[in-house]
Amino acid sequence: MEEMREILMRVRAGDLDVDAAMDALRSAAVADLGYARVDLQRHARQGAAEVIYGAGKTAEQIAGVALALRSHGEGCVLITRLDADKAAAVDAILQRDGAALDYRATARLGILGTIPAPDGGGRIVIATGGTSDIPVAEEAAVTAEALGNEVLRLYDVGVAGLHRLLAHTQELRSARVIVAIAGMEGALASVIGGLADCPVIAVPTSVGYGTAFGGITALLSMLNSCAAGVSVVNIDNGFGAGFLASRINHMGTGDKT
Repeated sequence: MEEMREILMRVRAGDLDVDAAMDALRSAAVADLGYARVDLQRHARQGAAEVIYGAGKTAEQIAGVALALRSHGEGCVLITRLDADKAAAVDAILQRDGAALDYRATARLGILGTIPAPDGGGRIVIATGGTSDIPVAEEAAVTAEALGNEVLRLYDVGVAGLHRLLAHTQELRSARVIVAIAGMEGALASVIGGLADCPVIAVPTSVGYGTAFGGITALLSMLNSCAAGVSVVNIDNGFGAGFLASRINHMGTGDKT
């Protein structure tokens, strides 16, 4: 963003004509690494930097993209779907450049830089139906924290023991947005949607026996929720839920994320 500002200031001062400024802005928008074209203006456009999807990339590619983002002023770079072996390889590369990877094994997330202090409008509550849903929940929780949100975790509060959820009614009502994560039949999202006075983001997980169909049953259940104010993301998409929750939590705060 500082690079863009400098170019625009030079145009205003008459030191740079419009065509030259356009060329400069184009080159400032992307870092071309050969194997990746890193979007350097996404934070300015959308309020959050490009997030690196780790699956399918080599450790060298991940480290290269992460360092490109850091060198252009991003304080916290997030890498999703990163297994432990690849995380160790990425960390080894980053350490040669004087950096280090903060790896969250349960969430399968890597963080380069420092998680910012919360600056959202309220609290994000993340609830799971069962303990088996925690990896997806942690992906959502760490994503939201990396984007500057206060997160409260309520794990294993599913409908098989409804009293466990009802014991946390006050926490649910304290939330600005809730992420409800469940496999099996996915009923948790509807129950929370009927209790809460804020948006609910439902995340179906692939947890369950045969007719759970790898999360399809929970997905269809959540899409057919009779509770108003429930939206649904893709199966096991904790990242998408955490990102969307952050967007909602920052509405009206002056920050786009």
